[in-house]
Amino acid sequence: MLHIYNSLTRKKELFTPREAGKVGMYVCGITVYDFCHIGHARMFIVFDVLFRHLQALGYDVNYVRNITDVDDKIIARAAENNQSVSELTSHYIDAMHADEAALSVLRPTHEPRATGAIDDMIALIERLIDLGFAYAADNGDVFYSVGKFDGYGQLSGRKLEDMRAGERVAVDENKKDPMDFVLWKSVKPGEPSWPSPWGDGRPGWHIECSAMAKSHLGEQFDIHGGGMDLQFPHHENEKAQSEAAHGCTFANYWMHNGFVRVDEEKMSKSLDNFFTVRDVLKDYTGEEVRFFIINSHYRSALNYSNAQLDASRAALQRLYTALRGTHVKPDLGIEQNYVDRFDKSMNDDLNTAEAFAVLFDLASEINKLNSPESDEVTVLANTMRSLGDRLGLLQLDPDAALQGSPGDQSGLSAAQIDALIDERIAARAAKDFGRGDEIRDQLAQEGIVLEDTGGKTTWRRG
Repeated sequence: MLHIYNSLTRKKELFTPREAGKVGMYVCGITVYDFCHIGHARMFIVFDVLFRHLQALGYDVNYVRNITDVDDKIIARAAENNQSVSELTSHYIDAMHADEAALSVLRPTHEPRATGAIDDMIALIERLIDLGFAYAADNGDVFYSVGKFDGYGQLSGRKLEDMRAGERVAVDENKKDPMDFVLWKSVKPGEPSWPSPWGDGRPGWHIECSAMAKSHLGEQFDIHGGGMDLQFPHHENEKAQSEAAHGCTFANYWMHNGFVRVDEEKMSKSLDNFFTVRDVLKDYTGEEVRFFIINSHYRSALNYSNAQLDASRAALQRLYTALRGTHVKPDLGIEQNYVDRFDKSMNDDLNTAEAFAVLFDLASEINKLNSPESDEVTVLANTMRSLGDRLGLLQLDPDAALQGSPGDQSGLSAAQIDALIDERIAARAAKDFGRGDEIRDQLAQEGIVLEDTGGKTTWRRG
């Protein structure tokens, strides 16, 4: 039975969906004004793993992940690039989808864009005003009145009085309380805008997700996810405005993935220590990046380094080496005891590190049997591939996975490598072991590892 850590209650809880057999899940996506970085990749992959696991458990999952395609940063970047907002966002949405594909991230069930939900946001803001939780200022801005909502601060563990005492931001003269946040921004010259009862303008950031979640999942749903940096103020504000508007719990379970850190500092653009996905993919495969991200528990801090990615490459090579030469025969079935162990790990708040241990045990057993064509090994390989798929891994042809990498140390083509291997085999057959060793050393200098097993020579990139 699945247990997940609920950020709202700060403890692991048995997951019980609102409707038997179905799960509604909303995850806050990204603001599309630049290329995705590794922090974004972690969010994509963590909730992709959850999506896959829920489906494997038999749930019909309605997975919604939004795209913020209008906000201050987008408008500023479009102006800087002399582009329209739609041109900028279309470019980066396409880039995001390409990055996701490289990382084997499945598309969510729905991927709404903020600009497509303006009417829903306006309707929600009107409801909040009618209920006394929001007010329109004289300048056309609309604010949420934080003090009117009794549960504010519950998700982030903060007290409103303490937040007010620590408030250092210059007070907006249009606000009644410095902690109030904007729901609708009045139009400024040169900015995109939409008509509203309060004048032309555009939505604030927080109202977007409340409106899109309600549109696709209803007033209440099962799981709300996102990065830990969103817990406050974004998710706190979402929760407040949605629960005030509808009078019911917004999301039953809140899940937050941890930060990515570099040299013990949070990865961020402001610190200029972030790595884009496409830059990392110049040196590592999407599968290697994915392994690196889910080899740590999703709630822990993830320390980014080339050494960690190199270790992920080596670990994947161990798994693919075990699969090399095995057959794909689904009709032979899988080994249930390994599946049960895997499920037990994943049901413990997505303990992917323990789930990986199951894959490595399968690899060890396959290697120990040393008979890739036997039915026993085929069943183990079936199991390994099936469980790997649930993590978004091990779906490539083993030879292709072992012989190709973006960061190839070798300038040799596969055909050139095969030709040298054939020459080495001929030299060894002619008792010219010196030449055979020279070829092995030459290939080793090019980053090519030869493996002589079962009378055959195979190679991989080291």
